[in-house]
Amino acid sequence: MYKSLLVLLFYVLSITFSFAQNFQFVEATIDDIHDALKSGKMTCREIVSGYIDRINYFDEDTKLNAITVINRGALSKADAIDERLKKGDELGSLFCAPILVKDNYDTHDLPTTGGSIALKENYPPDDAFMVKKLRDADAIVIAKTNMAEWAFSPRKTKSSSYGTTANAYDLSRVPAGSSGGTASGTAASFGVAGMGSDTGNSIRGPSSHLALFGIRSTMGLTSRDGVIPLIGDRDIAGPMARTVRDAAKLFNVVAGYDPKDPMTELGKGKRKKDYTDYLDKDALKGKRIGILRSLVFTEDADPAITALFIQAVEDLKSAGAIIVDPFEIDNFSTHREANNSCSRFRYDMYVYLKSLGADAPIKDVMEVMESGQFSPDVKGGLEYFGDGPLDVHPNDRTPPCMEFPNHAGRNVFKHDVVTSMDNHNVEVIIYPSWTNPPATLARADEDYKGDNSQIIAPATGLPAVSIPMGFTYGNLPAGLQILGRDYSEDLLFAVAYSYEQNTMHRKPPRRFPEIEKLTQFAKVTKNGH
Repeated sequence: MYKSLLVLLFYVLSITFSFAQNFQFVEATIDDIHDALKSGKMTCREIVSGYIDRINYFDEDTKLNAITVINRGALSKADAIDERLKKGDELGSLFCAPILVKDNYDTHDLPTTGGSIALKENYPPDDAFMVKKLRDADAIVIAKTNMAEWAFSPRKTKSSSYGTTANAYDLSRVPAGSSGGTASGTAASFGVAGMGSDTGNSIRGPSSHLALFGIRSTMGLTSRDGVIPLIGDRDIAGPMARTVRDAAKLFNVVAGYDPKDPMTELGKGKRKKDYTDYLDKDALKGKRIGILRSLVFTEDADPAITALFIQAVEDLKSAGAIIVDPFEIDNFSTHREANNSCSRFRYDMYVYLKSLGADAPIKDVMEVMESGQFSPDVKGGLEYFGDGPLDVHPNDRTPPCMEFPNHAGRNVFKHDVVTSMDNHNVEVIIYPSWTNPPATLARADEDYKGDNSQIIAPATGLPAVSIPMGFTYGNLPAGLQILGRDYSEDLLFAVAYSYEQNTMHRKPPRRFPEIEKLTQFAKVTKNGH
């Protein structure tokens, strides 16, 4: 009886995984998926099923814990795409691309918790702007990903709603925060790409720790509608991907004006038609790149990261870039020490919770302090970020804290960055995204250091990306950060792509391979051998 059940089990597994031999899910790109579908090699259902199988097989058992919930409707959406393919219907640019979405993006069909148990049953009435754009382009939201509670922590990804996420390259280490679930899930090929958000670090930092490309765009070029806020005039949402090309494909879909986000008035008419047009392996030739030494050779920088950065500079030179060194930003230390932010989380959450309508689980985020619905780790964050009046916009406070782009201190900082770039005739600035490797989970707070993402882009509103620049200590990823002028995303994509193609640093985490061996074992068992 037992043997019969075992044979049946492996027979089911062999059916489930048989298509894995026909398609390599690990490191697959959007183009790979489209080629497989157009050739008839795979169906969209098989593609989506394969990624779901990877999540079910790896995420919980390894304790990676990147995924909060799988979309039960993903397969029916895949079936609908297969029908449209058969009919020859025109499909969106991301058709059948399985996308991982951070748990602070509104999804009408999946809970959106922001990492808080207080919102565990929060089903928003509609999708976030970017989620809708992805679905309109026929991408499939395959799952939601874990995040740091309320996006407070750049150090680690731990929520009261779903627990702690590990780093896919070393399960004893952090993926950084707060988009660690998207980062580890994308690195482990649980989806073809993912969506994160970045208030200070949370796209670029986790991308660096997981060997991904991540982009924080110019303030105003992309919408934050339907994304649970942290600091409303610093929050940015956007893609995280294993390749620059895939990120550009997603960015094409999600960037642009949104009447529901007034900040995007700033970016009206500024987005390029197609960011993939700028992806050229030779794009680095003649580009003038400034090295911001004060974010490289720091007192606590890990020598292994510094060595990678020095090699990155040599690689940029070899690809034709002109290195400007030394390069410094005027009054940089003064700007770093300035308090150029408002404590506005409570107000921004008040606006967000109102958008949920009468079914909102709470009306004021500070209700969680009274109910105890938070993890001990974020008590201090709630007290700090939750300070301030509930329903008064920062502009209207006494004294006012002016919103970007009308904040005097932030404008001076931005002016000094851009003027320094102009004076040195520099097109982009580079520095390590982190000057230290990922900390251990056990010492995530104590060993938090080297986070360079917090310093320039969030305060100035300028765009920045992180791109893999290699590994330290065998398997710990490190990222190169590239910062540009307003609305220079085309240049950032071009420089990052050229660096990527000339170095090819990205490699998958060893702990999350294809599931082919299981398939072969299942077939052998079924045949009685």
